[in-house]
Amino acid sequence: MTPMPRIGAFGGTFDPIHIGHLIAAADLKHALGLDRVLFLPAGDPPHKAEQRIAPVLHRLAMLRLAIADEPSFEVSTLDLNGSGPSYTVDLLARLHEAIGPMELLFLMGEDSLRDLPTWHQPGRIAMLAQIGVARRPGVEVDMEALVAAVPEAAERVHLVSIPEIGVSSRDIRQRIAAGAPIAFQVPQRVEAYIRREGLYRNVAAASIIDGDGMSLAQRS
Repeated sequence: MTPMPRIGAFGGTFDPIHIGHLIAAADLKHALGLDRVLFLPAGDPPHKAEQRIAPVLHRLAMLRLAIADEPSFEVSTLDLNGSGPSYTVDLLARLHEAIGPMELLFLMGEDSLRDLPTWHQPGRIAMLAQIGVARRPGVEVDMEALVAAVPEAAERVHLVSIPEIGVSSRDIRQRIAAGAPIAFQVPQRVEAYIRREGLYRNVAAASIIDGDGMSLAQRS
């Protein structure tokens, strides 16, 4: 019998995608034995309802440029097909419908795991997917308290240590607005795209958006 594929779902705004995202995805893929990692750019994330986010066509283009040379990384537009707020639990259910039998792992940062009990239907999230977590420096999650709040998460959470990379999307946006270099913080193709399209040049827009940093999927 052919084993079911192990697929990681990596959500976020990716505004823009940077090397921290890519390193985290690569380490999580290796540590969790994933066959594929799906990058799922958020369409209308509820936690950023009042913030300005780059148009999805640009975020998609940058994602595709960033992962073009890694065959096990793919971009999925599944989170862009609906209207209204985009909830993780709904996205995971749609992934099961779209892909079929698989072992699904939802990838996130440790800070997002800490907030999981406040998310929309966290118990169903844990039932739909195991949770792969990139450890974050300075973040401590009380696993007993987490499981008490979300019993479905028991033995479904996998913590993975990854290199500490001090890069965030917010900082990149602000550096661009200030005319500072972003070389080596994003792939060269992504930097060229940002320059060509004139993204993030507006100081007000760059400052107002709360950065996702290396959080893998901070939606609720």
